[in-house]
Amino acid sequence: MSKTLTEKILSRASGKPISPGDVIETKVDIVAFHDLTGYHVIEVIEKIGTSKTRNTRSLVIAFDHLAPPPDVRSAEIQQYIRKFVKTYSIESFHDIGYGILHQILLEKYVLPGDVVVAADSHTTTSGALGAFSQGMGASDVAAVIITGRTWMTVPYPFKIALSGRLKGWVTGKDVALEILRVFKADYFNGLSIEIFVEEPNSFPMDYRATVANMGIEMNADALMFVPDEVTIDYIRSVRGVVPGSVLPDDDAEYIDEHTVELDKVDLLVSAPHSVDNVKSVREVSGIDVDYVFMGSCTNGRLSDLEIAAKILKGRKVKTRCIVVPASWDVFKKAMELGYIQSIVEAGCIVTYGTCGPCIGGHFGIAAPNEVVVSTSNRNFIGRMGSPHAKIYLSGPSIAAATAVLGKIAEPGDLM
Repeated sequence: MSKTLTEKILSRASGKPISPGDVIETKVDIVAFHDLTGYHVIEVIEKIGTSKTRNTRSLVIAFDHLAPPPDVRSAEIQQYIRKFVKTYSIESFHDIGYGILHQILLEKYVLPGDVVVAADSHTTTSGALGAFSQGMGASDVAAVIITGRTWMTVPYPFKIALSGRLKGWVTGKDVALEILRVFKADYFNGLSIEIFVEEPNSFPMDYRATVANMGIEMNADALMFVPDEVTIDYIRSVRGVVPGSVLPDDDAEYIDEHTVELDKVDLLVSAPHSVDNVKSVREVSGIDVDYVFMGSCTNGRLSDLEIAAKILKGRKVKTRCIVVPASWDVFKKAMELGYIQSIVEAGCIVTYGTCGPCIGGHFGIAAPNEVVVSTSNRNFIGRMGSPHAKIYLSGPSIAAATAVLGKIAEPGDLM
């Protein structure tokens, strides 16, 4: 019987044929948590009273949300997790400075066909590499660490095809927002999205990671890009290995299908206070902005910094502008290529890989009544600080142009 990517991955992991709607127990290849959720995961393990953990291929831990710690409580939590790491001799531990968990998973661990579970909703990011990845709560993640397995309901697969090529300055963020514009935030509940790129080289890995990251904003159980040569080339470039691929059958059946014509996607923003409140940038252009944030697990990758640097080079920003590369590897490459210099000389503040501003944790909190343009993934009330702030989500080109003009803009407005 023909199978989708979802069905192939979960059949392999559960050790039996499965169908959408089945409740299954499945092996987990990678389990992960960060400093903000790790405390609760370890609490559950200690309450169970077990001294045994069965690491799957990797238990991955990264300090990213409140790193370095901005207060005593955050420091205590990280100290607590470090003791756990030492007690269990966890090898895949990334302390302050390595970067954001989801980017680290892409760069160092995830392979096509993996089942990935982490104590964070944006675990869907790993779907960029063709992995079935879900965020789960602390108790579920603790159970995976102890047993190496979890249970889930098999989602119904939905096919999205990306055809053609994007216009200038349009990126993966705009594609994610286009999907949200069409389907809104609740449509994909109980579904897994499988994305086929008809011209693989037209949609690079950074863009795929952004769309996969936003899969949870679409309320999808998982979002996966079907592996292709871009997938293989990316893993080879960052790890020096050539992975195998899991592919859906050509005649696999989907609950429904949709095509995104890339050449028709425009520069888009999500207006306050909902991710699916999607508008053309032209509908909101000219709104005064107090603060621009470029970074996070959504848009802190090398191509995002490249776009920002092209726009900012030789110019000065009129707003507070904070830029956060998603990992040390991204930061280092951006320095070598001169992107960081261009961004800093424009008047931006650049720091190590941390989630801080995205979650309103530290390093850039929005004040009451401030207007923020952010390349992160959520614009909920209070997400980045004050509940009276207004957050607009965008891709890097809009964010950089906005920082230069001090009002919502696109690159063409700078000419």
